[in-house]
Amino acid sequence: MVPEINYWAVLLATASSMVVGSIWYARKVFGTRWSKLANVDMDRPGASATIAIIVTVLVSFVTAWVLAGATAIAWHFYGGGYLWTAIATSVALWAGFTAARFITHDAFEGRPTSLTVLNIAHELVTVLIMALIIGVWPPAGTV
Repeated sequence: MVPEINYWAVLLATASSMVVGSIWYARKVFGTRWSKLANVDMDRPGASATIAIIVTVLVSFVTAWVLAGATAIAWHFYGGGYLWTAIATSVALWAGFTAARFITHDAFEGRPTSLTVLNIAHELVTVLIMALIIGVWPPAGTV
Protein backbone atom coordinates (compact mmCIF):
# COMPACT_ATOMS: atom_id res chain seq x y z
CA MET A 1 0.00 0.00 0.00
CA VAL A 2 1.28 3.42 -0.93
CA PRO A 3 -0.19 6.00 1.47
CA GLU A 4 -2.07 8.96 0.08
CA ILE A 5 -0.07 12.14 0.58
CA ASN A 6 -1.06 15.74 0.01
CA TYR A 7 2.20 17.13 -1.35
CA TRP A 8 0.97 20.72 -1.00
CA ALA A 9 0.58 20.09 2.73
CA VAL A 10 4.04 18.51 2.78
CA LEU A 11 5.55 21.56 1.08
CA LEU A 12 3.78 23.93 3.47
CA ALA A 13 4.89 21.80 6.43
CA THR A 14 8.45 21.94 5.10
CA ALA A 15 8.28 25.74 4.96
CA SER A 16 6.77 25.83 8.45
CA SER A 17 9.84 24.15 9.85
CA MET A 18 11.97 27.00 8.56
CA VAL A 19 9.63 29.54 10.18
CA VAL A 20 9.65 27.66 13.50
CA GLY A 21 13.45 27.40 13.43
CA SER A 22 13.87 31.07 12.55
CA ILE A 23 11.72 32.08 15.50
CA TRP A 24 13.02 29.44 17.96
CA TYR A 25 16.67 30.21 17.34
CA ALA A 26 16.26 34.01 17.11
CA ARG A 27 18.54 35.82 19.54
CA LYS A 28 15.63 37.18 21.55
CA VAL A 29 13.95 33.79 21.88
CA PHE A 30 16.37 30.86 22.43
CA GLY A 31 19.17 31.74 19.99
CA THR A 32 21.54 33.35 22.46
CA ARG A 33 21.12 30.51 24.97
CA TRP A 34 21.42 27.86 22.25
CA SER A 35 24.57 29.41 20.74
CA LYS A 36 26.26 29.51 24.14
CA LEU A 37 25.30 25.91 25.02
CA ALA A 38 26.18 24.57 21.55
CA ASN A 39 29.31 26.71 21.26
CA VAL A 40 28.14 28.27 17.99
CA ASP A 41 29.21 31.73 16.87
CA MET A 42 26.03 33.45 15.68
CA ASP A 43 28.09 36.33 14.28
CA ARG A 44 29.87 34.21 11.67
CA PRO A 45 29.37 35.31 8.06
CA GLY A 46 25.97 34.35 6.62
CA ALA A 47 27.51 32.44 3.72
CA SER A 48 28.73 29.76 6.12
CA ALA A 49 25.12 28.91 7.00
CA THR A 50 24.03 28.38 3.38
CA ILE A 51 24.80 24.66 3.29
CA ALA A 52 23.14 24.14 6.67
CA ILE A 53 19.99 25.89 5.45
CA ILE A 54 19.86 23.82 2.25
CA VAL A 55 20.31 20.63 4.24
CA THR A 56 17.61 21.76 6.68
CA VAL A 57 15.12 22.32 3.86
CA LEU A 58 15.84 18.88 2.41
CA VAL A 59 15.56 17.00 5.70
CA SER A 60 12.49 19.01 6.66
CA PHE A 61 10.86 17.87 3.43
CA VAL A 62 11.73 14.25 4.26
CA THR A 63 10.33 14.69 7.78
CA ALA A 64 7.08 16.19 6.50
CA TRP A 65 6.75 13.51 3.81
CA VAL A 66 7.31 10.68 6.28
CA LEU A 67 4.89 12.26 8.75
CA ALA A 68 2.24 12.61 6.03
CA GLY A 69 2.69 8.99 4.97
CA ALA A 70 2.72 7.67 8.53
CA THR A 71 -0.39 9.73 9.31
CA ALA A 72 -2.25 8.29 6.32
CA ILE A 73 -1.28 4.74 7.32
CA ALA A 74 -2.26 5.33 10.96
CA TRP A 75 -5.55 6.92 9.93
CA HIS A 76 -6.42 3.94 7.71
CA PHE A 77 -5.50 1.55 10.51
CA TYR A 78 -7.04 3.29 13.52
CA GLY A 79 -9.68 5.52 11.95
CA GLY A 80 -10.88 8.58 13.81
CA GLY A 81 -10.16 12.18 12.98
CA TYR A 82 -7.35 12.92 10.55
CA LEU A 83 -6.06 15.90 12.55
CA TRP A 84 -5.83 13.93 15.81
CA THR A 85 -4.18 11.05 13.97
CA ALA A 86 -1.57 13.46 12.58
CA ILE A 87 -0.88 14.93 16.03
CA ALA A 88 -0.65 11.53 17.75
CA THR A 89 1.57 10.18 14.98
CA SER A 90 3.90 13.19 15.19
CA VAL A 91 4.28 12.86 18.96
CA ALA A 92 4.90 9.11 18.75
CA LEU A 93 7.51 9.52 15.99
CA TRP A 94 9.14 12.43 17.83
CA ALA A 95 9.36 10.49 21.12
CA GLY A 96 10.44 7.21 19.59
CA PHE A 97 12.95 8.51 17.09
CA THR A 98 13.89 12.16 17.45
CA ALA A 99 13.91 12.65 21.23
CA ALA A 100 15.27 9.19 21.97
CA ARG A 101 18.16 9.60 19.48
CA PHE A 102 18.99 13.14 20.62
CA ILE A 103 19.13 12.02 24.24
CA THR A 104 21.36 9.05 23.41
CA HIS A 105 23.81 10.96 21.22
CA ASP A 106 23.97 13.98 23.49
CA ALA A 107 24.65 11.77 26.52
CA PHE A 108 27.58 10.09 24.76
CA GLU A 109 28.88 13.41 23.42
CA GLY A 110 28.67 15.01 26.86
CA ARG A 111 26.40 17.82 25.73
CA PRO A 112 24.63 19.82 28.41
CA THR A 113 21.21 18.45 29.34
CA SER A 114 19.74 21.92 28.89
CA LEU A 115 20.94 21.91 25.25
CA THR A 116 19.33 18.52 24.68
CA VAL A 117 16.04 19.72 26.17
CA LEU A 118 16.14 22.93 24.10
CA ASN A 119 16.77 21.02 20.88
CA ILE A 120 14.22 18.25 21.42
CA ALA A 121 11.61 20.83 22.44
CA HIS A 122 12.29 22.64 19.16
CA GLU A 123 11.83 19.38 17.29
CA LEU A 124 8.54 18.70 19.10
CA VAL A 125 7.16 22.13 18.21
CA THR A 126 8.33 21.66 14.61
CA VAL A 127 6.63 18.28 14.12
CA LEU A 128 3.47 19.45 15.90
CA ILE A 129 3.15 22.41 13.52
CA MET A 130 3.80 20.04 10.61
CA ALA A 131 1.12 17.70 12.00
CA LEU A 132 -1.38 20.55 12.25
CA ILE A 133 -0.82 21.45 8.60
CA ILE A 134 -0.95 17.84 7.42
CA GLY A 135 -3.91 17.08 9.68
CA VAL A 136 -6.10 19.95 8.52
CA TRP A 137 -5.19 19.38 4.86
CA PRO A 138 -5.60 15.64 4.31
CA PRO A 139 -5.16 14.05 0.90
CA ALA A 140 -8.17 14.42 -1.41
CA GLY A 141 -10.64 11.61 -1.09
CA THR A 142 -9.46 10.32 2.29
CA VAL A 143 -11.71 12.22 4.67
